[in-house]
Amino acid sequence: MEKKIITISREFGSGGRTVGRMVAEKLGIPFYDKELVDQVALESGFAPKFVEEHGEHSPGSSLFSYAFAPQGVPGVMNGLSTADFLWNIQCNVILQLADKGPCVIVGRNADYILKDRQDALHVFVFADTPFRADRIVRLYGESEKAPEARLLEKDKRRRVNYQHYTGRTWGMSQNYNLSLDTGVLGIEQCVDIITNAVIQSREA
Repeated sequence: MEKKIITISREFGSGGRTVGRMVAEKLGIPFYDKELVDQVALESGFAPKFVEEHGEHSPGSSLFSYAFAPQGVPGVMNGLSTADFLWNIQCNVILQLADKGPCVIVGRNADYILKDRQDALHVFVFADTPFRADRIVRLYGESEKAPEARLLEKDKRRRVNYQHYTGRTWGMSQNYNLSLDTGVLGIEQCVDIITNAVIQSREA
């Protein structure tokens, strides 16, 4: 079946967002990353920055999470934690975006949310620690934490979030159609592999 929806899951610093954007450009289809965050923010009442930082992080049900809840949001008032509320909104937004037509969606557990769609191609992008550490320093600069520690922290949060909401292991190859190492293949070759897979699916 023709693959119209491409989901990009990625290790922090692997270049998955860049790969996704370039794939969308080559195929001439919408790219949802910041746009997805903005839509979730609009529908949830949270600030975009909060959604971006917490939408893929470890779920929490402590009272502390309620301090960030927007005033007057029924879902939160009915007892949902902030993380669960964001998850519900996120699922709805991703399903709606996929229904609109061909697109590339980065992160947000989209591979799981769209797992039943036969027209979806699910990709996991990864690389070794030295490649990713060098890349995040070049892109985001130095911080008080070592780059290796930043990688571990970010990926751990994504892994816990994914496990909690999907019951699956984040990064396990069986969950994806393609697993690509940007450190070995390079960004552009990964883009070519994905776009060629989509084009070939049209001809199958």
